[in-house]
Amino acid sequence: MRFNIISYFLSEGISNVFKNKKSTFACLSVMCATMLMFGLFYAIGENITNVLRQVESEQGMQVFMVREATEADITRLREELRGIDGINDITPVTSEEAFEIMQNRLGDRRHLMAGHEPTMFPFSFIVTLTDLNLNDSVQYQISGLSNVDDITSRNDTINALANIGGWIRAITLIILLILIMISVFIISNTIKLTVHARRKEISIMKYVGATNGFIRTPFIIEGIIIGLLSGLFSIVLVSIGYTLIEGWTAPRISVNTNINVRV
Repeated sequence: MRFNIISYFLSEGISNVFKNKKSTFACLSVMCATMLMFGLFYAIGENITNVLRQVESEQGMQVFMVREATEADITRLREELRGIDGINDITPVTSEEAFEIMQNRLGDRRHLMAGHEPTMFPFSFIVTLTDLNLNDSVQYQISGLSNVDDITSRNDTINALANIGGWIRAITLIILLILIMISVFIISNTIKLTVHARRKEISIMKYVGATNGFIRTPFIIEGIIIGLLSGLFSIVLVSIGYTLIEGWTAPRISVNTNINVRV
């Protein structure tokens, strides 16, 4: 008996999908559009956040050591930098590398460096951060370390990026919440219109003694089927769109902190 009831619910739910073609098409269209819009804004928000994180990971400061620093001092400072919370990466810049960087910047005027030695440039470390909001705290801790002569940092750029990141995350979250509310409103009204269109059918079932659960179950099964079909269609559309742009490579955005050289 129970098997017959389950098979009846399934058959009714499936048949309703094809029997009420206009209602089914309307529900599919609305749900597909809703899913695509939600997925689109979510993907845009995630991409913007990832790009921002990439840019943030490249920002930091350059720590110059005193000229008298020995190899032991360099090793000790590197270990001390690694022990500071908020530091993401530490890249050493030797005197020879700083000398070569200066020559490259001079270009055709590199002859001005003739007669000078790489030792004119102090050893330094490029330090990037895990979070731009920790810039001031990290800079303060580094300034208290021994053998540190000077610290250069693009504080204006870092603070601007931190503010932009906060605003973008807040705006993305607000847009997603608005889309969720719109989606719930549209889908709920679509369901109400579907039930209203079948009010005669529901009334007849009520007259013959059908319970609310008996009447509601085929509608639930129909909604599940339409939801699955909407998700499938959305995935297919997204896959087609991805295939069309697969060969296009987005330009890499970089606002890397330039290596400074000091004489």
